[in-house]
Amino acid sequence: MANPKDEDKIMIPDNGTSTATPSMQEFTSSGDKEKEVPISPRTSHSSSSSEVSRDSDPLAPLERALTQTVLTEEEQLGQPNLTYTQTRTSTGSRIPSFEVDFTDDDPDDPRSWSLWYRGMIIFAVSFSTWVVVLYSTSYTSSMSGMMKEFGEDSEAVATLGVTFYLIGLAVGSLVLAPLSEIYGRRPVYIGSLLFFCLMVLPCALADKLSEILIVRFFGAVAGAAMISNSPGTVSDIVTENYRALAFSIWSIGPMNGPVTGPLIGGFVAQYLGWRWTNWLVMIFAGVAWILCSLVKETYAPVILKRKAAKMRKVTGDDRWWCRYDNNHMGLIGILKVNLSRPFVLSFTEPILWFWNAYIAIIYGILYLCFVAYPLIYGELRGWSEGFTGLAFVGIGVGTMIAIVTEPFARRIINSHPKDPKTGRVYPEASVSIICVAAFLCPIGQIWFSWTSTPTTIHWIWPILAGVPFGAGNCLVFIYASNYLAGAYGIYAASALAGNAVVRSALGGTLPLAGPSMYRAMTPRWAGTFLGLVQVVLIPIPFVFYKWGDQIRARSPLIKQMRADQEKSQVRAERARRRQERMEGGVRDVEEDAADAENEGNEKTAEVRASEKL
Repeated sequence: MANPKDEDKIMIPDNGTSTATPSMQEFTSSGDKEKEVPISPRTSHSSSSSEVSRDSDPLAPLERALTQTVLTEEEQLGQPNLTYTQTRTSTGSRIPSFEVDFTDDDPDDPRSWSLWYRGMIIFAVSFSTWVVVLYSTSYTSSMSGMMKEFGEDSEAVATLGVTFYLIGLAVGSLVLAPLSEIYGRRPVYIGSLLFFCLMVLPCALADKLSEILIVRFFGAVAGAAMISNSPGTVSDIVTENYRALAFSIWSIGPMNGPVTGPLIGGFVAQYLGWRWTNWLVMIFAGVAWILCSLVKETYAPVILKRKAAKMRKVTGDDRWWCRYDNNHMGLIGILKVNLSRPFVLSFTEPILWFWNAYIAIIYGILYLCFVAYPLIYGELRGWSEGFTGLAFVGIGVGTMIAIVTEPFARRIINSHPKDPKTGRVYPEASVSIICVAAFLCPIGQIWFSWTSTPTTIHWIWPILAGVPFGAGNCLVFIYASNYLAGAYGIYAASALAGNAVVRSALGGTLPLAGPSMYRAMTPRWAGTFLGLVQVVLIPIPFVFYKWGDQIRARSPLIKQMRADQEKSQVRAERARRRQERMEGGVRDVEEDAADAENEGNEKTAEVRASEKL
């Protein structure tokens, strides 16, 4: 490391050891012999620069929410014997000079790894997530073959394979998400993908349809680890400046999974048989398992805890520590929060009532397409299974358009007025994109309905209808999630987790009624009905775009968060004054005691409020 400047030096106690000096902020020692050692500029400035970058980025709340579990930052960093102010001055009993942290160009820091290796990681987790999502819809291409072989007449019963899979993904996301906090991302990937791969095998060898339905549920529970944890991996290895680009690249896989499932599965089922749709997914899952097995651990808390443990073992000194030691609640405690808080918010927050319903209906209508397209192109137009899958290309093109136009959408969001208190745009700025998407969804749906039949209409027109439909769906999912993340702050992950459960439940159950509805109402009028449902939903984003700030102000939870934020600012100001007094050599015992008492009372109130959730 290059010689640091004088201002990058700190004083730490000479404890007689010859070990490497840990990175830290500031340390004031009394009574111990002191020596000068360099502190990494990265350590002293990265935290503040990160906060500034995140605060100025309207998508940062979404990225934080897609990472980790539903625990708040206070719960993740809360330690019984150590607290930090915003200046990261230790006020606990641990010695700051023994803190283990990343330094500049630290080979253990995931953000310091080579560009090609980090690119390989993004590809690995994107591909793996694509496999898991693809398996949800490739099943629809094999339904006719399974029904014929097993003698099943009810298409609704066969469609349960999609329903159970989506419900499994929702359940698995809540259960597996916290495991990465305890064991790291790599072990969770390796274990879950291996189990997912093995769960495909019984489906390929099944003798009964019921076997497939049950096994697909458990396979989805395991595969959900990729959906819940892979965004966190992307966040682990990318700095704030390039995070939006990295998330856009990663999202290509999972966003196109539902579309490529019928496309690939259709040709496989047509030429190799329905069982090979499972064999192919098993091969893909095996490749995904190998790729994720080659990826090193990326989760910083786990890496730092291992480094601290290694330092304690090598030096024989138990004073080495990292800020993530003993910072988790244990698996049972985390699971309790993960399985309760999303549902508490979903049932008690009026904002979530509307948005969960809106997103779930949009998502459910999307999955109805996997019932409508085989009916229209396969039965009515006489297309083969493979070419029926190609009909989904229009939706895929629309999805890609929504992804690549993210920089333009971000520019629109940033053009909105900023909140004078935070310096950031209001969460409702993201809703401006949803207002456009709210029209694209019904336009695409009604366009498809009135050009799919009669069959004398050229096949290209209903396929082109998928472009606005796919773009609208993708924009709704991305920016509605971003709005909820911005609105609910520290509880963003809980709000999004509850939304994912509701979305998956409705997306899985609506296709059960699809075959009967399309045959009873005809594809034209069934599709028109769905399009009109989406038209009825159009006012929801416009209402929140216009009056969202006032609606949020009425939310009890958001009121509480705003009050807590104000208290945090007061505490930060107290810490700043205390630090100034310490640096000036002035100590006011009475004022310090008053500050400590106020902070203790406020902390107790916050803990009690958090326990209610």
